[in-house]
Amino acid sequence: MMNKTEAIARKIFGWKLNRWDRWYDYEKTTFIPTTEFQPEESLDHAMLIVERLEKFGFRYSTDGICEACFNDVRATGETLAQAITNAAHSIIENNSFVDTSKLWRRLC
Repeated sequence: MMNKTEAIARKIFGWKLNRWDRWYDYEKTTFIPTTEFQPEESLDHAMLIVERLEKFGFRYSTDGICEACFNDVRATGETLAQAITNAAHSIIENNSFVDTSKLWRRLC
């Protein structure tokens, strides 16, 4: 079973696990060490999720402290970064997220 970060990396960003310790981003043709993408701990990383989901048509809103919403999916966390990660993972878990390959065709 994938953890939240792995699910987000694969399903939202379309990254592939190149080795046990790094992702490969085909869009930017770069390797990302798994230790350098920690959206539950880093608000900057969590905001990358927000930007990506907004490109896919999701509307983001927040209370600015510990709650994040994407359209009708709402989640909380101890921090805003955790709330964003939890909401993004809920989108994936509830199959609210469309296959990224289809979305890429629309965006390009």
